[in-house]
Amino acid sequence: MVTLAEVAQHAGVSASTVSYVLSGKRSISTTTRQRVEQSIRDLGYHPNAGARALASSRSNIIALMVPLRTDMYVPVMMEIAIAVATTARTHGYDVLLLTGEEGPDAVRRVTGSGLADAMILMDVELDDERLPLLRGTDQPSVLIGLPADTSGLTCVDLDFRATGALCVEHLAKLGHRDIAVIGEAPAVYERHTGFAERTLDGLRSRAQELGVRLLHRPCDGGYDAMAVTVARILDERPSTTGFVVQNEQAVEPLLALLRQQGRAVPEDVSVVAICPDQVAVQASVRLTSVAIPAQEMGRHAVERLTAKLEGRGEDEVVLIEPELTVRGSTGPAPSVS
Repeated sequence: MVTLAEVAQHAGVSASTVSYVLSGKRSISTTTRQRVEQSIRDLGYHPNAGARALASSRSNIIALMVPLRTDMYVPVMMEIAIAVATTARTHGYDVLLLTGEEGPDAVRRVTGSGLADAMILMDVELDDERLPLLRGTDQPSVLIGLPADTSGLTCVDLDFRATGALCVEHLAKLGHRDIAVIGEAPAVYERHTGFAERTLDGLRSRAQELGVRLLHRPCDGGYDAMAVTVARILDERPSTTGFVVQNEQAVEPLLALLRQQGRAVPEDVSVVAICPDQVAVQASVRLTSVAIPAQEMGRHAVERLTAKLEGRGEDEVVLIEPELTVRGSTGPAPSVS
C-alpha cells in the first residue's frame, strides 16, 4: 500500500504539504498542489479513511435509510438506492445502507455516533416518527418522500398527487366513467405512507372534478389476493371499464384475471399503471403508465445533500413532474349496448 511519505517523496515536497493538499486546511500554491495530485494519481494513493476522518472531523459517508418491508416493491427501492450510491461516489462520498425498520433509533444511532456526515431517508410516512429528530439535529438530511409537514426539511419525490390526477384524466378523456384503483398492500395505507396517500388524494380529487366514479381497493398482490379483489370490484361496480394499478405485484395477475373473464384489454377494459417502465413494457400487454423516476430521485437527493454539506443548500421541496406514456393497454371506453 502506498504511503503518504512515498507520495511526498515522489512529488518532491514534505509530508505535511501532501497532508495539507488532502485536507485543504492550508493554502497551497497551484503548481505544488497539481504536482502532489499528479503523484497521488501516478502512485494510486488512497488516504486511510479513519485517519482522514480524524483529521477533518468528517467521515465522507452518507447514511441511506431504506426499510426493506415485505409490503413494498423492493426493486424500486433498490434502484433508488443504487442511484444514491453512484451519485454520492461522484461527489466523493460512500454510502452506508441501513435496511432495518428501526425508525427513530436508527436516526439516533447515526447522529450520535458520527457514523455518517449526513442522512437520506426513504419510505417516508405522512407523520413520520423520525422527523422530530431530524429537525432537532444540525446534521444535514434529505427525504426521498413527502411528509404532511415539510417545514424545516428538504424533500425530493415524484409528484404523486399529480400522478393520480393524470391517470384519471387520461381515462376520463377516453370516456371511462367508472374507474377502479388497485392500490398497495393494506399495511402501506395503515402506515400512512406518503406516496400512496398522495396518489389516492390526487385520484379522488380529480375524479370528483371530472364527475368520474372511483373505487379504491388495497391489495397484497399475487394471484389469489387479486382474484378476490377483482371479484369484489366487479360485484360492486360491474360497469367498471378502467383500472389504475399502483402495485407492481398486482399487474400481471390483474391482466390474467381479465383474460380469464373474457374482458379484452383495451377493447373492453383499459389499464393504467404507476410503475417502473420495465414493469410496464414487459407485461403481457404493454401498459400505459406513469413511470417511477427512481434514478432522478436518487440523484436529486444526493445533489441537495452535498449542497447542504458544502453550506450552499437551503430547505426545499423538489417535486418531479409525472409523465404518462400511452401504450397498448388503454383505449376508448366501450359503448353501452
